[in-house]
Amino acid sequence: MLRDDLDSLLVDLRRHENTAEYYYKIRSAEPETLTSVQRASRLLYLNKTAYNGLWRVNRKGWHNVPFGRYKNPRIIDEDNLLGAHWLLQRARIKLADFSVVLETVRPGMFVYLDPPYYPLSKTSGFTSYTADSFSENDQCRLAEVFRQLDHSGCLIMLSNSDNQLIRELYKGYDIKVVMAKRAINCRADRRGPIAELVIRNYEL
Repeated sequence: MLRDDLDSLLVDLRRHENTAEYYYKIRSAEPETLTSVQRASRLLYLNKTAYNGLWRVNRKGWHNVPFGRYKNPRIIDEDNLLGAHWLLQRARIKLADFSVVLETVRPGMFVYLDPPYYPLSKTSGFTSYTADSFSENDQCRLAEVFRQLDHSGCLIMLSNSDNQLIRELYKGYDIKVVMAKRAINCRADRRGPIAELVIRNYEL
């Protein structure tokens, strides 16, 4: 909707209210009963007003983050949305398993992979952006896709957590540690720079 009907999306975004009562009403709405514009508007609204901007769902696939209680959240960032709208005019968006990338790539293409990060510990694991979490088996499948893309002559970059499993899965490739700033965490003392891996099949 951001790509195809920005005007209608902006109109719908303007109707939202920054109150707890309204927030929980929108959060509990069943996406299947909404129009495409309303679904997109709902997602952006929840992202801007939920606690710490989190997107998390329960096992039933329902968004379950509490109201953020921000005084003046920027629900409509019109300049940013307009910029994204124009950039997306050249994009083809597909909802599918990541392995479908193998069907469309050609030698010399650049492919960037940004999966849910592998947990740094048993208690820090968050992979539930959807009801079906991204498992260790999915991480292994992704590493195999990475290798197939490499053999196809693509230039590949992947981001993930700095974890021994990830280092083993991509052993032999260019692995660099980068410090990435993280603004979202339920604990304020855990927000800030954190070590991540950038993995490539090429060197700069």
